[in-house]
Amino acid sequence: MTVVAFWFRLDLRRRWRSLLVMTLLIALAAGTVMTAAAGARRGASGVDRLVEQTLPATAVVLPNEPGFDWAAVREIAQVEALTTFVVGGYQVEGVPLEYQESAGHMPPADDEVMRTIERPIVLDGRLFDPARPDEVVASPRFEDSFGLGVGDTVTIRLYAPEQIDAFFTENIEPINAEGPAIEATIVGVVRSAWFSEEVMDDPGFVVPSPALYEEYAPSLLGAELGSGYVNALVRLHGGEGEIPAFKANLAEVTGNPGIDVWNMADDIRHYRELTGFEANSLLAFAAAAGIAAVFLVGQSIARYAASTVADLQVMRAVGMAPRQSRWVAATGPALAALAGAAFGVGGAVVASRWFPIGSASLIEPSPGMDVDVPVLVTGLAAIPILVAAGALASASLAVHSTLRTAPVHRSTVAAAMARSGAPVPALVGARFALEAGRGHQAVPVRPALFGAVAGVLGVMAAMTFSSGITDAAGNLERFGQTYQLQALVGYNDVDFAPVDELLAVVADDVDVAGVNDTRQDIAQVSDVAVALATYQPVGHAIDVVLSDGRMPERAGEVALAPRSAAAMGAEVGDTIDLIGDKGEEEATVTGLAFVPAAPHNDYATGGWVTPETYDGLFAGFKFHMGLVALRPGADRDAVAARLADPEAAGGAMLVPPQPPLELAELRQVRELPVYLAGFLAVLAMGAVGHALATAVRRRRHDLAVLRAVGMTRWQSRAVVVTQASVLALVGLGIGVPLGIAVGRMVWRYVANTTPVLYVPPVAWLALVLVVPLALVAANLLAAWPGQRAASLRVGHVLRAE
Repeated sequence: MTVVAFWFRLDLRRRWRSLLVMTLLIALAAGTVMTAAAGARRGASGVDRLVEQTLPATAVVLPNEPGFDWAAVREIAQVEALTTFVVGGYQVEGVPLEYQESAGHMPPADDEVMRTIERPIVLDGRLFDPARPDEVVASPRFEDSFGLGVGDTVTIRLYAPEQIDAFFTENIEPINAEGPAIEATIVGVVRSAWFSEEVMDDPGFVVPSPALYEEYAPSLLGAELGSGYVNALVRLHGGEGEIPAFKANLAEVTGNPGIDVWNMADDIRHYRELTGFEANSLLAFAAAAGIAAVFLVGQSIARYAASTVADLQVMRAVGMAPRQSRWVAATGPALAALAGAAFGVGGAVVASRWFPIGSASLIEPSPGMDVDVPVLVTGLAAIPILVAAGALASASLAVHSTLRTAPVHRSTVAAAMARSGAPVPALVGARFALEAGRGHQAVPVRPALFGAVAGVLGVMAAMTFSSGITDAAGNLERFGQTYQLQALVGYNDVDFAPVDELLAVVADDVDVAGVNDTRQDIAQVSDVAVALATYQPVGHAIDVVLSDGRMPERAGEVALAPRSAAAMGAEVGDTIDLIGDKGEEEATVTGLAFVPAAPHNDYATGGWVTPETYDGLFAGFKFHMGLVALRPGADRDAVAARLADPEAAGGAMLVPPQPPLELAELRQVRELPVYLAGFLAVLAMGAVGHALATAVRRRRHDLAVLRAVGMTRWQSRAVVVTQASVLALVGLGIGVPLGIAVGRMVWRYVANTTPVLYVPPVAWLALVLVVPLALVAANLLAAWPGQRAASLRVGHVLRAE
């Protein structure tokens, strides 16, 4: 070991710059890989870590009945904890009008909240005092959006009791709150599964103390407390598995089998799927970074080890053993790897403050810097070992390179070009690109080919996937929204106007293409609640997006939304038993279709039935809506304004439907594959650039011979240009079709799990530009090696060889 240490000290003085660059490269690669891997683990576990600490609700119970008595529900055997909340809100002064609905969270109606159920993690400050109406807590993004945090005051403006009564009885939605104003202090920032933002675009919200409800109930429920209503969060002793028994007991104690019960575990599973996809994308990014390190940093390590062995040839003449040569060659890279891994660990810890990303950041219970011990310790130990092993292997190959003669593998493409009489520069360039050579003339052909394919594949896959998201984001029909306007015309069995006359007037408008008279109520299929809507065209029918089968056409048929069908394990052709508040009916599933979203369902949960089936199940309705599809090119706002005129069109209050929440979630995951594609593109350029430079250096003797027999400088450049072009063409030939296939496969997976109607995406811009851009990039990479090839000192090279 004395010899090893002695030589390393000498080598360090001569080549410290190379070792420093190697250390920095290893630190960058190690930090990138460990940051991505740790971020993936943190994001994937965020939901479980949040649920473990926050006593999450098992279900949301939604009777939506004024004056509902919760005392009997609290006594049901399965109930561990129950807290009520007002379905309504207030205005927060200083918050723009478009954010008012989300900024004022539904007020708690008892002091069980945040104590026995949905006990949140306090990220800053403290919880509100349940006896203080002038205290609120905020969600994490509220301060980011509006600049108001712990210690700041917000003004909560309640509605007048008369405004609440008018809204529930006449559907008159108040614009400005005219009730009491409360100056409240933000005392804490909290997070739980219920008290958290749903998407990155969510501006955040404040949650008032239960004392607000106790003191100002008429401003939340109406003058006689009989207009608004209170729903509840319930935590069951046995968790999700006790929901069927709880629902049966709920129907028994209330006499109403149609009360909607949301399974909160479904939301938890949805978040797990979403954060799992983000985590898998980060792991793929980490894998790509690791591969890039192997090909790019690994080549530097191999060159360093090989050159050290070459320098040590003189030492072998005085007795240095081959084993000692290998250890001397591996010492520098191993120490550089140890230092680089240490710097990488530090960088990963610092970078962790920006992780997790995407949806996982919205449910992370411990935001800020994080030390993922398993990942960091593994990286700190594994990186020096891998680098030392690679350096030893490279040194061993260098030691034995003069003792063996490896066969030369000829390229069939280059052979075919030779037989066809291709120009010499083109033939030589193709051989440089496709034939590795042997000995000191060996060129890293396979890494270059792999890198070119991986780069094109990654770019095309990401652009194809992004095209799918762009298509969905620009076509709400992919989510079943084939209508551009909707109106709430009735609620809880009471219509606000003569619906038949009103919808007939709407259907006769010149810009209206179709209208549907949609009544909706909640049926039960075993232990699954399903919001059933009537498919009842007024004039021309609106389109319905089906992923399978057809719409119901007669009594005893139903088309289910995808999530509801999955929850009950039903497929097209199956028979299910529907139970409503009026009766039961056996129905055949005729199709899988998206449905209109309403307060009790989203576009992927529920079902369509004919009016005959609906009337056999329900005595009335929860919600009565009119869905209006417009002709292409119609001005939506102008149509809504025209139909709102009570003299001209009966006063239809039409508003655009809200975009589905899943649309924002899709936008959140669009960037990760793009980052991965960018990294793979860098890998491709690095691999191809290294192969070009190495080919000129290691095959300079071949080039010098060709120059000596008549090859010109421009033809020497053409050799390198041909080599680069061949590498690019191989990458395009394999990477483009594979990239499209991978991008579509990933988009199909995301579309099916979102869900959204799958339409095979085509990234036309990428398809048009990928060939010229790849060839231009390859030729730009060839510029400097081509110049070196053209400026070879032929006589000097031939004398040296």
